[in-house]
Amino acid sequence: MKVIIVKNAAEGGKKAFEIFKKKLDEGATVFGLATGGTPETTYQELCDSDLDFSNCISINLDEYVGLPADNPQSYHYYMKKHLFEKKPFAHSYLPDGQNDDAKVECERYSRIIAENPVDLQLLGIGRNGHIGFNEPGSAFDGRTQKIRLTESTIAANARYFENENDVPKYAYSMGIGEIMQAKTVLLEAYGKDKADAIKKMVEGEPTEEVPASVLQTHDDAIVIVDEDAASLLR
Repeated sequence: MKVIIVKNAAEGGKKAFEIFKKKLDEGATVFGLATGGTPETTYQELCDSDLDFSNCISINLDEYVGLPADNPQSYHYYMKKHLFEKKPFAHSYLPDGQNDDAKVECERYSRIIAENPVDLQLLGIGRNGHIGFNEPGSAFDGRTQKIRLTESTIAANARYFENENDVPKYAYSMGIGEIMQAKTVLLEAYGKDKADAIKKMVEGEPTEEVPASVLQTHDDAIVIVDEDAASLLR
């Protein structure tokens, strides 16, 4: 695991952009993407660049269950707003949050991931160490599943909704086993509220109680953190 410490999220976005550019120059065609506040500086750098993804495929980590794609809080909407409007891909895959048949939807999405091996997977990390929506206790070899979100995750995401009661309680998420199949994994984290999770991910023993700690076993994992998120590292 390679850890890169930057001054702030803006500098982190520039570092992440360099990695995206390098992978694209090397022939990468499939990019795993994430949502939330963390990757916004990275997406802004991509949008401001001359990089061309029109022959590439994107596969997103997750989507809330129950939200239509045109809902401003859906991850379909987020990706369109922050990246796809300016940097369209040949095809962009996200879970279908309106598919009530979890078994069918999870099998469909796992098949997409298997058929399109990810060259570079972008991740954030939750305060409890989750990646995607794989909460503590998720199996390291897990596949796409419907996950009940923990109260801490719901509370952390409430800032994007009018009130906490509006936050969906379930999400479809790429499994940890599928995330680990990516050739390169790039995780970003910014702010003191992520410091404990980063310490456990980087310096603790790999354990399913800290899902991100599995990245210690990946052949090519890169972690970009600002000084605050790195503040508890030895």
